[in-house]
Amino acid sequence: MGAGGRASNPPSQRKIENDEHLKRVPTTKPPFTLGEVKKAIPPHCFHRSLIRSFSYVIVDLTIASILAYIATNYFPTLPHNLSFLAWPVYWAIQGCILTGVWVIAHECGHHAFSNYQWVDDLVGLVLHSCLLVPYFSWKYSHRRHHSNTGSLERDEVFVPKKKSQIGWYFKYLDNPLGRFLTLTITLTLGWPLYLAFNVSGRPYDRFASHYDPYGPIYSDRERLQIYVSDVGVLAVSYGLYRLVLAQGLNWVICVYGIPLLIVNGFLVLITYLQHTHPALPHYDSTEWDWMRGALATVDRDYGILNKVFHNITDTHVVHHMFSTMPHYHAMEATKGVKPILGEYYHFDGTPIYKAMWREAKECLYVEADEGSEVKGVYWYKNKF
Repeated sequence: MGAGGRASNPPSQRKIENDEHLKRVPTTKPPFTLGEVKKAIPPHCFHRSLIRSFSYVIVDLTIASILAYIATNYFPTLPHNLSFLAWPVYWAIQGCILTGVWVIAHECGHHAFSNYQWVDDLVGLVLHSCLLVPYFSWKYSHRRHHSNTGSLERDEVFVPKKKSQIGWYFKYLDNPLGRFLTLTITLTLGWPLYLAFNVSGRPYDRFASHYDPYGPIYSDRERLQIYVSDVGVLAVSYGLYRLVLAQGLNWVICVYGIPLLIVNGFLVLITYLQHTHPALPHYDSTEWDWMRGALATVDRDYGILNKVFHNITDTHVVHHMFSTMPHYHAMEATKGVKPILGEYYHFDGTPIYKAMWREAKECLYVEADEGSEVKGVYWYKNKF
């Protein structure tokens, strides 16, 4: 009597439902093969259309050009207060559109743009160079990331440290201010620091840089193309220098520089959240295999930006399994594989700003579970 209006779940049950996305991904060998997963995907999803792929390039570059034209021709005529508001709006939208361009160049690096490798490399080189990314250099290191995802010894980027390896200063950053500073530095400087100095990348026995053709990241057959990447970045840098002379430094920063910072921030954030999650395992050499590593990734929801970013955000699991699949088929492919993957498929719809803060708080280092019989599986932890 008197309890008839209590139709909601008790607090404990609500907590379990709300934390469902934190349920750990299985680490046992999957009961399915890659071939069985592939059969669940409609065959047309693996077809690459040169015309369709180029249509995305044209649309993105057209939007970016229109935005730049409006900003450079109409913003100067606005009253100061409106101009003060208009530029941040331009930066945000242009940064998102150019992130989509970045994603298309990333597709080229995976040979997912067309059936012609030379077309993919030419388009990727041009697009990535315009965003100051050394195309071939990143293509080869990123390919090794896909070959070694989830491996503590061989993965290429966002490789977590074991508790015994983290610096003494980590515990002083384990607070709101420390997390804010860490995220700010990561999102603004993380990408150039990774390219130039391999920050957050796998350790090598000597200095590693994406600009060094003779660095340890690359094999002898790849070194000539690293030179080509460097030439591409230098050519665009020279073009920016000429623009500065013609239009002024402030013009170049406002039209190009700040949107590029937003692109860099988004690609670091996207990559970070795809591979950093309390429910995702990492493996040492005693337990790692390619399939379990590919499944140790998570799809995220960026709302309308999923489409702007060509669904690199919410189809990352299937991308790791079939990286030559064009992005415009990845949503259909993801729907096809989810019944096969079952609990091995992980999606987290937590709002991105909350997920970013949570992962920065919860995922400080990796450690095997105490008392676990399986010693080669590591999970993110944060207790010092």
